[in-house]
Amino acid sequence: MTAMKKRASPPTLWLGLQLILWLSVLACTLALIGIGSRSPSPAALVEVPFSGTPKIAFLFLARSNLPLDFLWHAFFQNAEEDKYSIYIHSEPGFVFDRTTTRSPFFFGRQIQDSIKVVWGEATMIEAERLLFAAALKDPANRRFALISDSCVPLYNFSYIYNYVMSSSKSFVDSFLDKREGRYNPKMFPTIPKDRWRKGSQWTILVRKHAQIVVADTVVFPEFRRFCKRRIEPVLGGKQNHKEATQKEHNCIPDEHYMQTLLSMNQLEDELERRTLTYTSWNQSIDAQEKNNWHPKKFEFADASLQHITEIRIVDRK
Repeated sequence: MTAMKKRASPPTLWLGLQLILWLSVLACTLALIGIGSRSPSPAALVEVPFSGTPKIAFLFLARSNLPLDFLWHAFFQNAEEDKYSIYIHSEPGFVFDRTTTRSPFFFGRQIQDSIKVVWGEATMIEAERLLFAAALKDPANRRFALISDSCVPLYNFSYIYNYVMSSSKSFVDSFLDKREGRYNPKMFPTIPKDRWRKGSQWTILVRKHAQIVVADTVVFPEFRRFCKRRIEPVLGGKQNHKEATQKEHNCIPDEHYMQTLLSMNQLEDELERRTLTYTSWNQSIDAQEKNNWHPKKFEFADASLQHITEIRIVDRK
């Protein structure tokens, strides 16, 4: 019995078929890995044991310079150097040195990969993530406090340090947002509506939670695509344009991202569910001014001892 001779495949074709096969296997493998790692599990983020003095990382979100740097200078002047670190996200190219700040505590503290930030857009939470990523490089940083360039400390360093370190939880103002205008149904099923949360942007995270923010590859892309602030129509615009605008989802990413991400990771039991940053929102009786929903700006005349004392005791009432 004679065996039929098979025609040998041309070497170039066989090499091409091998390459295609291996690329297909590689693509499938990477896809499976991507599916498995889309939602970073808290259990997978194993914390490396740390021994030493824990630090608070002060993460400043600045437009450019820090206008209240002289107050922060007095704050850090009375602090122990091994208990804090400073990181600043400012506009790209802005450098903190003798020409831009009155305090040497801020010299060279800007992160190098900063981006252009626009209020009400996902660039704000992207800047926060960059700050967390930079601060996580130091294993001594155990708490991560987001701070506005318009914030000032109401207590001295030792009081704040002991207060923050006394809790093993993150300080995150987080609550259910029942208003229909913020959650975009296009986020489903990646972000279920029952996991949607709202709260203050100004948080203090423990290291584990900061790692989850930086490792997130699921929630942030959805926010970038579907959580956008509504552009209000200019005065005198057409009525139908105004009505169409009012139907759009008015989502402010920095008021929802951190809270929703931690909720999706089943970590709400690890939160204090409150912020340590006092904010007084616009309480104007003027309808047009009240629509500009921003925190109240405190002037020099507001900095009386009585007013500061009233702010300090807010959480005791």
